[in-house]
Amino acid sequence: MGGDGPRARFVAIITDGNGRWARRRGLPVVAGHEAGADTVKARLRDAVTLGVQELTVYSFSTENWGRSPEEVSALMEMFTRRIESETPELHAEGVRMRFIGRRGDPVPQPLIERMEWAEAITAGNTRIKLFVAFNYGGRAEIVDAARTFTEGDELDFRGHLYAPDMHDPDLIIRTSGEQRISNYLLWQAAYAELVFRDELWPDFSRQVFEQSLEEFAVRRRRFGGR
Repeated sequence: MGGDGPRARFVAIITDGNGRWARRRGLPVVAGHEAGADTVKARLRDAVTLGVQELTVYSFSTENWGRSPEEVSALMEMFTRRIESETPELHAEGVRMRFIGRRGDPVPQPLIERMEWAEAITAGNTRIKLFVAFNYGGRAEIVDAARTFTEGDELDFRGHLYAPDMHDPDLIIRTSGEQRISNYLLWQAAYAELVFRDELWPDFSRQVFEQSLEEFAVRRRRFGGR
C-alpha cells in the first residue's frame, strides 16, 4: 500500500450487504452471512499485513433481533459453529478475539459459552485484536456504562464501556452504499474518519480494503483543531 500519510492502525467495519448479496444470486439469506463470515476472516488476515492492529466488525446488532425468526435462528447456529471451528486456527495465527455487546437473554447460552471460550484461549495473543460486535448497540453500550458510572471524567467513563482497552477507531468503513453509522461505536467514533463503499460486504476484497486505507491516509485529522 502506497502513500506517506497516516496509517489507520485501528479500523472498524460495518459489514453490510450480506442479505442483498444472497438475494441477487437467488440464494438463501444465510448463504450471504456465511460468505460474509468468510470475508471477515480473509480481511482479518489482510489487516495483519496492512499494519492494522485492531479490527472491529459489526456482526449482529441489538436491532437485528427484529429479523425473521428463521434468519435469527440460522445466524445463532452459524456463529456458534464458526466460533467453534475457526477459533483454533485464529489462535494459531496470533489473533486475540474479543466480543463486545450484551450477553445473556436472548443470546443462546451455548453461543455465550463459545464466545467466552474463544476469548479465554486467545487472551495472550498479540499479533492483532479482533473485536466482534455481537448483540451490540452504541446507545445500549452508553446506557450500560452509565448504570455503573458514578463520577469522573471521560476517561473514567470509558472504563465502564464493554471493552475499555479498545482504541477509538481511526477509520470506520461501511459497505453496501449506505451512508450512516447505524448505532455503531457511538462513543468511540467521535473523531473517526468515515469511508463509504458501494461493494456489498462479501465482495469487499483486499484491493477495496487497501483503497479504503489509502483514502484515510490522504486525510488530515484535526480532532477539533485547525
